[in-house]
Amino acid sequence: MATQLRPQVYLGSKAPNFQVQTSQGPIDFYEYIGDSWCMFFSHPADFTPICTTEIGALASLSSEFASRGCKLLGLSTNNKATHLKWLRDIERITGSKVDFPLICDLDRRIGMMFGMIDLHSFDSEGKPTPFRSVFIIDPKKIVRLVQIYPLSTGRNTAEMLRCLDSLQLVDRTDHHFITPVNWIPGDDVVLAPEIDHITAEEKFPRHRTIREYLKFAPIDPDTLQSH
Repeated sequence: MATQLRPQVYLGSKAPNFQVQTSQGPIDFYEYIGDSWCMFFSHPADFTPICTTEIGALASLSSEFASRGCKLLGLSTNNKATHLKWLRDIERITGSKVDFPLICDLDRRIGMMFGMIDLHSFDSEGKPTPFRSVFIIDPKKIVRLVQIYPLSTGRNTAEMLRCLDSLQLVDRTDHHFITPVNWIPGDDVVLAPEIDHITAEEKFPRHRTIREYLKFAPIDPDTLQSH
């Protein structure tokens, strides 16, 4: 039984590969991601109000994710035919065409694998429903971020993009920088705690020290190119 599977995916773990039917036909997860990042998110069911607004918003931002080298992949618990009807309805409602695949997770196999299933919430057939989960997975297939929302709370797409920007910035700068509260691209970043005072003075002369453990620095194209 799919509902007896234990989650295999945790922050920092390698996401497992799988093959599954989607709204765009069968996919192999690893082949779909390729060398890209992936924003993988779940929905409790098709033709539900909050999910409709979320998928419409993500569809309108598909070019933003693509410009960051990130593929979108959704999951819901209905079959392909129902997915296609719902996606057409989302386009009519929101004006945004959904160009990313939506997994058909009828048996909850993928949802259980990723720990997306709420075992205390059930649909009309008595099957458990997925949380509103988000996984950001990097090109090495490592899970870099996990978010779980209750069914009553829609996700914030700006926050999803912000988190992706933060993770990619940290990688591009060899983990010299980390991002503080409410950071958005263009804001100052924080020097990683392991960077001592001497290194900070040599490599990041424009930084400002609040405390020995708290140092802010501006981020600019030259910094991105040199680190």
